[in-house]
Amino acid sequence: MKVGILSPVAWRTPPRHYGPWEQVASNIAEGLIKRGIEVTLFATADSITAGKLESICEKGYEEDRTQDAKVLECLHISNLMERAGEFDLIHNNFDFLPLAYSYLIKTPMITTIHGFSSQKIIPVYKKYNPVANYVSISNSDRSPQLDYLATVYNGLDTKDFKFNAQPEDYLLYFGRIHPDKGTAEAIEIAKKSKRKLLISGIVQDEQYFKEKIAPQLNDQIEYIGSAGPEKRSTLLGNAFALLHPINFEEPFGLSVAEAMLCGTPVIAFNRGSMPELIKHGETGFLVNTIEEAVEAANKIKTVARDNCYDWATSQFSCDKMVDDYLKLYHQILSGA
Repeated sequence: MKVGILSPVAWRTPPRHYGPWEQVASNIAEGLIKRGIEVTLFATADSITAGKLESICEKGYEEDRTQDAKVLECLHISNLMERAGEFDLIHNNFDFLPLAYSYLIKTPMITTIHGFSSQKIIPVYKKYNPVANYVSISNSDRSPQLDYLATVYNGLDTKDFKFNAQPEDYLLYFGRIHPDKGTAEAIEIAKKSKRKLLISGIVQDEQYFKEKIAPQLNDQIEYIGSAGPEKRSTLLGNAFALLHPINFEEPFGLSVAEAMLCGTPVIAFNRGSMPELIKHGETGFLVNTIEEAVEAANKIKTVARDNCYDWATSQFSCDKMVDDYLKLYHQILSGA
């Protein structure tokens, strides 16, 4: 089987620090290669893969801002689609734009919907319902207007994360600094629970960081910048708990799964996919308010870190994700 994997070109695949779609595309590609599948990864030229790499740009447009994002996207997507006949199947991890080629190519395409940036893009997805083979990354992140082949949870390479039974005493916020992700709420939770908080992630909203986050930084509340793969496991594993007080319906939370793979329980606002990722009372707590989060932080020791690790490895491993996708590939190619 020959598969073309289309990754975004905002960041390198896999990303150096931030880039969840690129990370999942990489995990799919490398997992398939280990199963003997012939994979061509369409990504930036600095990307890393054990398969064949095809690219139209040296770096992603978020890492080299002199580039025009739309131009890169156009050239990148067309580079794969004009060679669609070379593949048995195309796996699209690049949102709705590649769908425009659906009726112009003969190669079947499976599209993982990594989330909806806006409800305004639904009509594009809806148009290609009959041929698109949509996959959701959580049951919560589905549109009633679309037909889905399955839900496949994002998978992580468990070897990248080390279980830690003896954490330190700090709480951790791990994600982009943005109102949607609840950075300010995490600070309030830490202050009220009288625990140290480490904040790690890229600053996506400069004004928010300047007004809501920076003035509160001190010995107790510390911003340590973005942590790459080499630091991620240690940072997550040493945490007493991960705070994930999101303010939007998050399609999936990679950091939530990553934390649990290290044995670290998660305290999250009960929105979006969180009830699918977290077993309340067993791998963390689902809460609705800051006060409930503080209460959860005070009883986090009732959560066995072994439970977090066992749950995450059973549900969110790269091996499971690749198994699930291979079943779908064979289903599509057999016409079932």
